[in-house]
Amino acid sequence: MQVCHGKCAPLKRVASGDRVAYYSPTVTMGGKDKCQRFVSIGIVLAGQPYQFDMGGGFLPFRLDVAYVPAQEASILPLLDRLEFVDDRLHWGYKFRFGLFKVGDADMRLIARAMQADFASLSFPEPVAHVPCERQL
Repeated sequence: MQVCHGKCAPLKRVASGDRVAYYSPTVTMGGKDKCQRFVSIGIVLAGQPYQFDMGGGFLPFRLDVAYVPAQEASILPLLDRLEFVDDRLHWGYKFRFGLFKVGDADMRLIARAMQADFASLSFPEPVAHVPCERQL
């Protein structure tokens, strides 16, 4: 994973075993073509940030992630249920930080929307409960 235009410091806040989900606001970087989707999800592997030569003198820092099979998922139907969305009107503001922490409930919601395998993300499978009527 590479965040914040390749800076190292944000990657030092991430630990092995953390779950990460990538959100893409646009189809092309800096473009106006909206994407507004979670596009990948996985678990951070053990190791330290390292530089990767992308050519042209650009040497961003990265961390290795075990990405799991998943489908892209729009954020729009999730906005009212994501705990990290503080202000429904300005929900995209949080993403300007480049990397921020989310709780397990939000990560589960994102993973479910992406149809990602819960076991691969080290989530226990959700337990299904069926309500029953009391017999008098």
